[in-house]
Amino acid sequence: MHEPRPISRRSLHTALLALALASASAIAQPASQAGSQTASAPQPPQGIPPISAPIQTAYALRFQEIRTGTGPAATPGMILTVQYTGWLAADGTKFDSSRDRASAQFPQGEPFQFVLGGHQVIPGWDTGLIGMHIGGIRRLLIPWQLAYGASGRPPVIPPQADLVFDVELLDATPPDPGSDGYGPVNEPANPQTNAPPTPPAPPTPPTPPDR
Repeated sequence: MHEPRPISRRSLHTALLALALASASAIAQPASQAGSQTASAPQPPQGIPPISAPIQTAYALRFQEIRTGTGPAATPGMILTVQYTGWLAADGTKFDSSRDRASAQFPQGEPFQFVLGGHQVIPGWDTGLIGMHIGGIRRLLIPWQLAYGASGRPPVIPPQADLVFDVELLDATPPDPGSDGYGPVNEPANPQTNAPPTPPAPPTPPTPPDR
């Protein structure tokens, strides 16, 4: 009968390591399952009745800073002067751009002016450009709920169309003294298609959907 060989230090270390990993996995699995079953919404402050229903997200406005400006930040009520280009998020079709309206006076394209927060543009603009600094370029990723809504603006903007805009902030000035800051900046050339707050048909800049 052969005598048992002594276990080497390396083999013993390997065996102990495998046992430790197996134990950790056995312990972690029930904890993970229990966490998924007991996860709940954060408790509200005192005075708000607590509920146990999970939190759900309907839609969200997102943005990316292509270039961070160095001038003052845009705040609601300011008159913004911008250059912009808009695309359909689904297929990249460009449906409007201020840079395409070049002239002798505006060789780089005619800038667009509006009052931030004044409901003269789609909600995605009124929200997504707050805090942007003069000289910056920001890309807005706008869900259809904050753009032209469920109906869209056919034939250019399909129903429930998510949009992408690159917006360059050229200037941001306070409203005229004595005004509420939310009056019209430019009178529309065609009231049937461009009068705030009814959204215009592209290629004019976007305005909020009918409420």
